[in-house]
Amino acid sequence: MDNATLCSDPYNLIITGVGGQGNVMTSRTIGAMLAAQGLYVTIGETFGASQRGGSVMSHLRISRRSSWSPQIPLGQAHMVVSMEPSETIRVLKDFGNNGVKVITNTRPFLPVGVISGQFSYPSDEEIKGWIGEMTDAAWFLNATDEAVKIGAPVLGNIIMAGALAGSGDLPLERKVFEEAACKRFTGETLTQNLAAFDVGYAAVAG
Repeated sequence: MDNATLCSDPYNLIITGVGGQGNVMTSRTIGAMLAAQGLYVTIGETFGASQRGGSVMSHLRISRRSSWSPQIPLGQAHMVVSMEPSETIRVLKDFGNNGVKVITNTRPFLPVGVISGQFSYPSDEEIKGWIGEMTDAAWFLNATDEAVKIGAPVLGNIIMAGALAGSGDLPLERKVFEEAACKRFTGETLTQNLAAFDVGYAAVAG
């Protein structure tokens, strides 16, 4: 994509997951990358009942022209990036539309009711089918397993950021991520973060 344009202005991005998965850090990372290129980025966040295990959702409204209110209107998301598959469906129910795209981690975060046997969790096939019916395009990544291979489960959120870059919907160039990462990390940690971004990018960009 030409860095001077957005496919929609404002571009409405939702990043969702459950507490403890690092999705707030993901939203801040993506927001910083976009702001570094002169874009206006407004971030609004909502949290579930518990810090760890409750629903967490970040709204990012991205524009070349001005700042916008932090809340994305119902039915007007352009992209949903989700660290947990059932949270994807929860967000699409309220913010989805015929043109929305999704990038989701396939590793579920099982609530206590499912672990105890009181409730069941949908199968991978069911979740993919529902998401496919509710979106214009969807990518499914096992970011958690890929992060473990690189060296740390927390890198799953960087993989998802790389996947968003790979979609081409936003001007998220690798060089911008590398510049930001070099300011925060050194040595093996820097190498792991760059590798995680590349894994996500390749999974979507092909």
